[in-house]
Amino acid sequence: MKAVRLTTVGEETRLEMRDEPLPNPGRHEVLVRVHAASLNFRDHAMAPVKSSALGTVFHGSKLAIESSPTASCTGSAARFFRNTTRAASDSAVDGMLAEYVVLPETALVHLPASVSYIEAASLPCAAGAAWSSLNLATPLQPGQTVLVQGTGGVALFALQIARMFGARVLAITSSDEKAAKLKELGAESVVNYNTCPDWDREILALTDGQGVDKVIDIAGEKTIVKSAASARIRGEIALVGSASGFGGGLSPVDILYRSLIIGSSTIGPRTNLETLLKAMTMHGVRPVIDRVYPFAEYREAYQQIQSGEHIGKVVIDVAH
Repeated sequence: MKAVRLTTVGEETRLEMRDEPLPNPGRHEVLVRVHAASLNFRDHAMAPVKSSALGTVFHGSKLAIESSPTASCTGSAARFFRNTTRAASDSAVDGMLAEYVVLPETALVHLPASVSYIEAASLPCAAGAAWSSLNLATPLQPGQTVLVQGTGGVALFALQIARMFGARVLAITSSDEKAAKLKELGAESVVNYNTCPDWDREILALTDGQGVDKVIDIAGEKTIVKSAASARIRGEIALVGSASGFGGGLSPVDILYRSLIIGSSTIGPRTNLETLLKAMTMHGVRPVIDRVYPFAEYREAYQQIQSGEHIGKVVIDVAH
């Protein structure tokens, strides 16, 4: 089989496609054929620090059962995909950029017939994180206002989920082109932070000075202070990532003064993903796919993630 590994040669870390033997499943494991794999920002962030060829850093793949000597869900016609439930910091676990992988039976979730392999590949990390972020401390309610940042996978899934639940969505982004896409997906108002650096003031103005109920903070260092300023009293801020760095200078006084609830996002249990799948099917909501790359062009897919120019998910079609 073909597999992409992150390797270190001297001081250089790089991705390489290799020929490898098929892995052997053990007790309560299944051998699965990977049809597609999506990339996440954590793949780009982890690559420079991964020290050996422990496995590809790509997660969130849609899987179909190929064979299973022990699992009850055997058969080539079965359609499943992986639910990534490990912590984001667990970098020692093999990813999904390979033609075949071995996984525990409990890592698989049934895929509705209406969802393609490419679409399903985008769900487990980004959609799961969006769902958890929107329900950080309290469940998302109709009529609440949500602020999303950018046009990456988590932001767009958060927008789509919020709209399914009847919430109002505001957004910030870096260009008018991206703003148009956000509005097309249901954002009521979008602020271009390049032309309006004080975007938190615009968000407050759009909420009559009250602030939003929930903030999905993607960038970290460059956004956290303004995210706090954009939130209402007892508003919730879900920290999804640190695309701009790990600093930020958010004062404890600002948190105490507004009684803010701040927490980190998790992907969550498989039940979250199963519930989300039902909701998306019921509402006819489909993932936003930026571009699909053939397996041989995995480096180009990786570069697209690094560029930050993608709108939605970048997916690798492992089967082609």
